[in-house]
Amino acid sequence: MGKNLKNVEIGKGLSQRRDGRYSARFVTKTGKRKERYFESLLQAKNWLEEARHEDKHAVVAPFDMVAEDIIKNDTSLPAFSDMTVDEWQDFWINNIVKDLRGNTLRNYRERYRINIRPVMGRLKMQDVRPMHCKKVLMDMDGDYAGSTIKQTYTTMGTLFKSAVMNGVIKKHPMDGVRCTRKPKAKSDIKAMTVKEQELFTETAERSHNYDQYQLILQTGIRTGELVGLTWDAIDFKNKTLTVNKSLEYRYERGTWEAGPPKTEAAYRTIPLTSCAFGILSKLYDARKIRYESEELDQALIYRDKLTGEDKVLKMKDLVFVNYRTGMPTKNSSYDTHMYKLCEEAGIQHFSMHSLRHTFATRAIEKGVPPKALQKLLGHESVQTTMDTYVHVTDDSKLLAVKIFEGSVGGDTTENGVGNGVK
Repeated sequence: MGKNLKNVEIGKGLSQRRDGRYSARFVTKTGKRKERYFESLLQAKNWLEEARHEDKHAVVAPFDMVAEDIIKNDTSLPAFSDMTVDEWQDFWINNIVKDLRGNTLRNYRERYRINIRPVMGRLKMQDVRPMHCKKVLMDMDGDYAGSTIKQTYTTMGTLFKSAVMNGVIKKHPMDGVRCTRKPKAKSDIKAMTVKEQELFTETAERSHNYDQYQLILQTGIRTGELVGLTWDAIDFKNKTLTVNKSLEYRYERGTWEAGPPKTEAAYRTIPLTSCAFGILSKLYDARKIRYESEELDQALIYRDKLTGEDKVLKMKDLVFVNYRTGMPTKNSSYDTHMYKLCEEAGIQHFSMHSLRHTFATRAIEKGVPPKALQKLLGHESVQTTMDTYVHVTDDSKLLAVKIFEGSVGGDTTENGVGNGVK
């Protein structure tokens, strides 16, 4: 973990030089070390995030075969000099990055179809210039959230970086192009206050999804991890829950898709609270009398990140099945239902991810060490835990003041001056 000149941790791959500038560095998949220097920590973090993302996703084609070799063997594809952006994007999605997580591919497709294609889809790859890339971002300014603009920026960058790596184009057309707006700060992600959590829980207790909501509030697992939870991941003897897979619905295909957890760090075993253990025990006892669809009688194969082996998720072994459909509940359906419950409870709208965020916030407020929380949440670094999920709510600020007040002797006078620090 890198540190600044005041010996404060600022994140993996980051450090501050004696001249005050910040260094950002990482090692690529091919073992090459990359390093750059910046005037501010934010600039260093942004570059490091983008560089790591490009290195991870702008990979060469399967079987050590570059795009040129594949195209030569496919007579239906045009030569590089005649290839349009539409044609390259289609080839890139279906041959080069096809093994990425479903969410990532869906984001790539949506941002290309909605924002990138209208500007440059018919252009030849050789003719794309920075002004075209800049126009994509400028057309979005004012109508899209900063996070969506950032997503489009990343999609273009990864698409063209892969083209450069495979010899389709000689120069990256996004050199010098920057995002027009900053993404929403991670600290803007919402968590429930203690009062909001109480109101939501009371309202949700009357719903069919109460157990799912409560389990996330008790464990902090992601929605996909909850949906893909199977009975073999529950150790009733030791009262633990193991996260080793996820399950999501792919709307573009109309199918359920199993997969590994988000990252290698997301593989984890979580001790269960008495509340979480009670929920799972109740569901286990009732598993044989629940309604199950015939479609549930299928096995989904996915590749395990840790071993590289194929694994099988038997859908009949899922812990959570919708009481009406007999199938898993889609992520979007959970969010829609939560919005209705929030309105009924008289609180602002919260999503499923907000429940995970709320778990982390409550944990910090109750004194859980950040390093322990990092392991429970499945983050790769403690910096991610602190930056992304830890809020200082009004409740926690009030508690902090009370703790401080008690530590210095308390306040025993009417006007608040008296037995303080001497």
